[in-house]
Order: sequence, then structure tokens, then C-alpha cells
Amino acid sequence: MNEPFQPGRDFAVALDRGDPLGRFRDEFHIPRSANGEEEIYFVGNSLGLLPKRVPKYVDEELEKWKRLAVKAHFSGENPWMPYHELLAEPMARLVGASASSSEVVTMNSLTVNLHLMMTTFYRPTRERHRILLEEHAFPSDDYAVESQAIVHGFDPAEALVRLRPGPGKHTIDTAEVAEVLERDGKSIALVLLPGVQYYTGQAFEIEAITRLAHGKGCVVGFDLAHAAGNLVLSLHEWNVDFAVWCTYKYLNSGPGSVGGCFVHERHGMQHDLPRLAGWWGHDKESRFRMEPGFRPIPGAEGWQLSNPPILSLAAIRASLDVFMEAGGMEPLREKSLRLTGYLEWLLQREIGDAVEILTPRDPHRRGCQLSFRVKSHSSGSGRTVLERLEASGVTCDWREPDVIRVAPVPLYNRYEEVHRFVEILRNAL
Repeated sequence: MNEPFQPGRDFAVALDRGDPLGRFRDEFHIPRSANGEEEIYFVGNSLGLLPKRVPKYVDEELEKWKRLAVKAHFSGENPWMPYHELLAEPMARLVGASASSSEVVTMNSLTVNLHLMMTTFYRPTRERHRILLEEHAFPSDDYAVESQAIVHGFDPAEALVRLRPGPGKHTIDTAEVAEVLERDGKSIALVLLPGVQYYTGQAFEIEAITRLAHGKGCVVGFDLAHAAGNLVLSLHEWNVDFAVWCTYKYLNSGPGSVGGCFVHERHGMQHDLPRLAGWWGHDKESRFRMEPGFRPIPGAEGWQLSNPPILSLAAIRASLDVFMEAGGMEPLREKSLRLTGYLEWLLQREIGDAVEILTPRDPHRRGCQLSFRVKSHSSGSGRTVLERLEASGVTCDWREPDVIRVAPVPLYNRYEEVHRFVEILRNAL
């Protein structure tokens, strides 16, 4: 990072003063500590903050339910039947889908969408049935992949190929992915990796990995739970086959909110692909004829199962509007590179070797999150340090066995908070 950072709080305050995105902090409710002061909330990688406009958007739908009841599906402003379509264009912008927006749909939850995608795109044979994923994958992905292998009659112990960091490393290089694909590519049916690894914070090189895997005849999917709303993505241009993500982390849409799904248009327009079908994915013009014979909507919408929860969609829509007003991911990513770069610089300068950073030092190989562990010679265990942070008004999180994750989010976090966090951490150590 070439950014000429400087020590001292005044420098952080000056960065905030010159931040063109700083005003968006006022769009969010910031939690307060027991003493009434605003928390340092660095856990948007787990649950994003509540946008202040969400209650208005949700209340509008509650009012329609109150006044119109079932007629609100077809009447009033933003009828419920096509409501999910309001989210398609901004969501497509955030993940780099085609301009037509037909490659994205907001539906279900991440793991449900992953199973739907694997039903279509994991078509194993005896010769090619293995699935490539990273070691220490998020458990839900791990369980989903294991169960898919079992459903198809394969032993997960043999069918799952796990990428492991090299000796003395915490993260996986694209060259190591290429090596595994070169060795085992003919037996791998599906490559399923995260956009950003939840534990280490590593950002995978999606375009390069997709190209390598396609070169070996593999289908490529990505879990973007920690990448959507965090990185600049170009899923269509990168030729990714499918991707799934949640909306309650960086997309700030509320606990358990509806997930997102991308299907590249070269697949989405193939009506004869095998899939698990439901009536919300059926041709819109004939849906209410209630006839047998499924005819999928072209594009990602054709994988929908049931009508979506409108109240959750309203919250997502409110959040997406904030993203669009901020200019989309490009300016947010620009700030994120500086914000997390500043955090890393301060940790190195003020904390030194008392902590070990697991996340790549190259800013283009990570999102906003830094993962670190407290070294054994430091004062107290990692858990003890976390408790001290929390007692001082910091909210970050812990991942077993010994990692503290810190994620300054560019939409609502400040440079001054980063400076204050490092001071609190230094005292906690």
C-alpha cells in the first residue's frame, strides 16, 4: 500500500474530514455501549448495521397489507407480484452481472440457493465426480457439498478435494489452485470456492480461477457471502457459471434476510437444464393458469421456488438504495483499501509482533477484513484480549480456535475509529 499514513489521531480525523463517503455513516443506526457512547462496530462481516431508511420501506409494505391485503399483490405502488424485480438492477450492478439484470435474482437463503445450483450444475459421473473446495470452508458450504456427494452415491472422503495452504502459510495462492487442477482436473466436476474466505479474509482471484477450471472442463461456482458488498465483482465478464450470497453481512439487510443468486446467461437461457422447480420460477404469463408442465422463466428467475418474503425484500431494497447513492462498489472499494490499509499500518506500527495477521498483506488479495491471532507471549489469551476489547466498547468477533476478525466497513466506519481501536487493542495487550 503506497498510502502515506501518519501516526496520531489528528491524521485520522483529517482523513475522515476529507472522506467523500463519510456522510453515509448517518444513514445507519450505530449501536451504543452501556455508557451511551457509540460502539466501534467492526463486525459488518457478520451482521451489517441497520440502515435508517429500512423501517420506512418495511412500513410501506405493512400499510399495503393493512389496506389492500391480498390485492396488494397486483395493486398500489410496487405491487408484490413483481416486487423482487425492483432489486434486480442494483443487485446486478453490485456483483457485475449483465446489464439486462436477468442473471441475478434475490431468493431463498444462501445454502438453499447453493443446493439449487448444485442440483443443476453438479452432474457427476464415475470418472468426473469430485468437488474442489478449500480446507476450513464455511461449515454450511462444507455440509452442503458433503450431502450432495452422498445423494449422488459418492463417499465425501474421496469426492471432496480440499485445497490446503502450503507449509507455514495461512492462505492459498492461485498457483496452488492451478497445481491441483493440473493434477486432478479430469476427475473434478465442480470447483466451489469463496470470493473471500471467512476465516482468513483472503480474496480469491475469481477470474483467474474460473479460467483455469474451465480449461480443465470443470463447472465453477462461488460463495460470495463475504464478497458481495465488499469487493468489486464482474461475474458476467469473468464467465463464472453460478454464484450465491447472503445479504445480511456487507449488504446490511437484516438477520436471516433473503439471499442472492447469479446464473450466467449462457446457462440461464437453457430451458432444458435439470433443476428443482417451483411455481415462482414458472413462465410469468401462464403462471396463474395452474397448468401442469414447468416452463422456466429465462435467466436466474427460472430457479425461483416460491413467492419471496416481501418484508425482507423491502429491507434489502432500502439497503441497495444506499449503495447506489454511494456510487456502487467502486468508490466504496477505493475507501476500503485505504481504511483497511490504515488499520494494517497502525497494527504493524503500534502493536508489532504481539499479533500475527493471517490475512494477505497485498490489499488486492483481501476485502475489508483483517484476521489476526494474539501471540502466546502477549499479555493474556486471545479470548481474554477479545473480552477486554468488548469491555472497551469494541464489537468484533472470534472464530475458533484462536482468531479475532476485524472488519472496518467503508459505508459506516471511520478512520478515527480505526485509530481508536488500535489504541484500545494496545492497552488490551
